[in-house]
This record gives sequence, C-alpha cells and structure tokens, in this order.
Amino acid sequence: MDSETYQRPEPREPTRRVWAWFRLRGRGAGGWAFVLHRLTGIVLVFYLFLHFYFLSYLARGPEAYAAMLAAMKSPWVTALEVGLIATVLFHALNGLRLVLMGFNIGVPRHKAMFWGAVGVAALGTVLAAALMF
Repeated sequence: MDSETYQRPEPREPTRRVWAWFRLRGRGAGGWAFVLHRLTGIVLVFYLFLHFYFLSYLARGPEAYAAMLAAMKSPWVTALEVGLIATVLFHALNGLRLVLMGFNIGVPRHKAMFWGAVGVAALGTVLAAALMF
C-alpha cells in the first residue's frame, strides 16, 4: 500500500458511557473487583453525607439527639448497619489488594486475593451481625 493512497480514518466519538463502568457481563474476577470497588465507594460517600446529617442532631440539643437515637434502634436501621459493615470491609480489603498489586505483590494471584477479600468481608459481616442482633 502506497503512503500517498492511504487515508487515515476519521476518529470516532467514544461510545462508552458511565453505566458501562458497572456492567458485569463478560468480566472476570478483576472486572468484578473493579465494579464492586466503585459501587462500595459510591455507597460510602453517600453514607458519609448521611452520617453528617445525623450528627447535626447534636447541634439541635440533647432532646433531638435522644429522639434520633431512639429512632435508630429500629431493626431496619440495624440491618442497614450490617450492610454498611459489609461495604466497609469489602472496600478496605479490596483496596489493600489494589495497593499490593500496585507494588507488584501478588499480581499472579489477584483472583485468589479478590475471592479472599470477599470471603473475609463476608465472614466479618456475619460475625458483626451476630454481635449486633
């Protein structure tokens, strides 16, 4: 092919959308780890703002804070706290896995480390739930 007859193709607009970050079909363990790490991170940011909102009850006086604490003793809130514990544990353990891989430690065993993080997070969640209920 002659360089004078070759025409470079026009660049295309990327078709990836934000929702593609969360698509799980066709992904391996690394893809699942990536998606779950993003989702747990988003949940934790949402929880941070929610936590600050509930702490604002301290500024409203002891009666308002006591009423809020009484409402927080609901079984639904306790179940959500168990979900929060699962989220924090997985995000922290997967983050540790990512740090180790960044230092080129355990890269060939990244799948086993991912499933280990899932297992330890699940075990820690079950233990926490047993203590909470």
